[in-house]
Amino acid sequence: MKVVWANEPPVTTAVIMEQIGKEKEWKIQTIVSLMLRLAERGFLRSEKNGKEREYFPLVAREDYLKFETGNFMKQYHDNSLFNLINTLYDDKALTDEDIDELLKWAKERRD
Repeated sequence: MKVVWANEPPVTTAVIMEQIGKEKEWKIQTIVSLMLRLAERGFLRSEKNGKEREYFPLVAREDYLKFETGNFMKQYHDNSLFNLINTLYDDKALTDEDIDELLKWAKERRD
């Protein structure tokens, strides 16, 4: 989806392959399968134009991120922000600066 959002629609399979296929060492069929799944889930519209397939985003990036973040929170953190932050803290993934920013953010929301 990042490639689709980063380019002016329509985005072709060739553009997607050029931007992520080589980096991830994916074959064209892997890209086509991924795009088909995204279309089936309602994130993309797919059209055949000659030999090329074109993709159009149906979901805004922000809406997609909310959807995926919600799934992640439900699946791994019981929908608890505290559980997520605690996991990051326990894994030492939070710096003192991160903690200061979180405290500032929480205080601003509370005021």
